[in-house]
Amino acid sequence: MNPELKADCRDLERFREYLRLLARLQLDRRIQHKVDPSDVVQETLMAAHGAIAQFSGHGEKQLAAWLRAILASRLADAVRQWHRGKRDVAQERSLQAGVEDSSDRVEAWVASTASSPSEKLARKERTLELARALAQLPDEQRTALELHYFKGARLAEIAEEMGRTSASVAGLIRRGLARLREQLDQSS
Repeated sequence: MNPELKADCRDLERFREYLRLLARLQLDRRIQHKVDPSDVVQETLMAAHGAIAQFSGHGEKQLAAWLRAILASRLADAVRQWHRGKRDVAQERSLQAGVEDSSDRVEAWVASTASSPSEKLARKERTLELARALAQLPDEQRTALELHYFKGARLAEIAEEMGRTSASVAGLIRRGLARLREQLDQSS
């Protein structure tokens, strides 16, 4: 294993909010009260820590992909447990694809908001910063932003899911974006 990467691997904790964001995006909101994304991420990080010697990738991008694969496996386990232990290979593949798709959406959003060339070079770190900043938002603002920007839901769909009006959801998104920008500017 690359010595530089080995040092990075010891600090898997920095991926916690990123993985939690991906878990929230993949877990059906109807079972999130039964399957806590934070618990799934904790299991993911523990599994990664225990298996770090088997990680053979190089670089942060491959480390993040490895963690996403472990997360998808842990999500499949959690969903399977919720559905009384029935194994569904198609669902497991769907979760893996969903985690990758969510990761791509988050990274694309970060790339579209990056203004300078140096910010674009640091996109992966900005993705981790974005996940940490999102975690600090009030739950309803964070949920509205995640559904709109990372799941592509329209205001009416979000309003229905959250039991709010479209105008209320628009306000949550507007306030959430403003707060998110403040937090990201402070971390720059």
